[in-house]
Amino acid sequence: MFLRIVADSFGRRPRHKLLTGAALALGMGVATAALSVSLDVGDRLAKEFRSLGANLIVTPQADSLPLEIGGVDYRPVNAGAYLPEADLPKLKTIFWRHNIVGFSPILEVPVEAWSPASKTSFSPSAFGNATLIGAWAKHTVAIPDGSTYVSGVEKTNPWWNVEGKWFDDGSRQCVMGINLSKRFGVKIGDDLNVSAEDHSHWITMRVVGLVSSGGPEDESVIAPLTVAQELADKPGQYRKLYVSALTKPEDAFARRDPKTMTPVEFDRWYCTPYISAIALQISEELKGTDVRVIRRVAEGEGQILTRVRLLLWFVTGAALLAAALAVGASSAASVIERRTEIGLMKALGAGSGTVGFLLAAEQLLLAFVGGGVGYALGIILARLLGEKIFGAAPEPSLIVFFVIIALAAIVTILGSAYPLHRASRIEPAPILRGE
Repeated sequence: MFLRIVADSFGRRPRHKLLTGAALALGMGVATAALSVSLDVGDRLAKEFRSLGANLIVTPQADSLPLEIGGVDYRPVNAGAYLPEADLPKLKTIFWRHNIVGFSPILEVPVEAWSPASKTSFSPSAFGNATLIGAWAKHTVAIPDGSTYVSGVEKTNPWWNVEGKWFDDGSRQCVMGINLSKRFGVKIGDDLNVSAEDHSHWITMRVVGLVSSGGPEDESVIAPLTVAQELADKPGQYRKLYVSALTKPEDAFARRDPKTMTPVEFDRWYCTPYISAIALQISEELKGTDVRVIRRVAEGEGQILTRVRLLLWFVTGAALLAAALAVGASSAASVIERRTEIGLMKALGAGSGTVGFLLAAEQLLLAFVGGGVGYALGIILARLLGEKIFGAAPEPSLIVFFVIIALAAIVTILGSAYPLHRASRIEPAPILRGE
């Protein structure tokens, strides 16, 4: 009987029901879109942030004492110890190995260079000092599990714009900094001769590209790592390593010293892709290394992601508040119109609790319908937002569906609470007297 009364009441006064359902559907639609994008925005933005380049740098532990001021590390990177290139495949064996999206070893060598293409081969403009940066471009790494992985500076330093193409690893090719090429009078396709400062060994390379980065690379020669190792007489070694990793923005828990954590807290920290946790795992695999976070990159990512998520939560809150106000207004109007009906129910013996429960059940049924319609609208809106902002739509989530239905119920109950309370206090006698 109770369900019959609720169903019958739900079918009457369609105008109020339609307005309340529309308010709920719009509010839940915005909430669905915001929640769907918020759940997906972390991974999407993390991938987009990788266009900023590496967020970790690995150097020999024996290099020097740390010197960090204002989050910027001022330790020298040219003189000191070297690291074995053979250990680099271990990067893809750490717990968060799938979050390592790119890495490239670097070996910088002071050289003297000259080009036969210059009009006066041994003029000061054609023969001079430069820095040769040995690196990987598209290097295939053999992973211990038998798979392979391609990495290099294209992934760790994506802001290096190359006119022409990158060199082939292991070849006698190179790319020149745009400023250095102008000073030497070298263009793509010319040969470039380089030698270590002692002139003991000359190497001729073909220039296949010109690089522009806005940094010291514009005045450098970038060549395969094997060339730098040959010139420096350091076979199979490198000086520093850039690593690009997908991370979760650091919070107060992530900034705690792992040494002060309990075993449970440490496991939680270690198994979360915080950049500090990934740095520790890298240092455990690459022995004798010092893994430092490039703070300007990592903190910038965290701040942007936090602000985007805060904006999405603010939009969600505003949508829920608007829906609650609309439901409250509609519910109050419905109670005023149904005063006679409520008075008759009480005169026939229905208690205040029964009347309130009946009206609440009607509102909850409306909440489930409005929440379901709002979820469908929100998924469409989330797809549009995802494709416009991130180039990929978030996948529908069953968890979001249940959350939206629960939110619709909560918003409806909160919005209807005061009108339902007033309905439960209506006295039947004045209603029967026509007052």
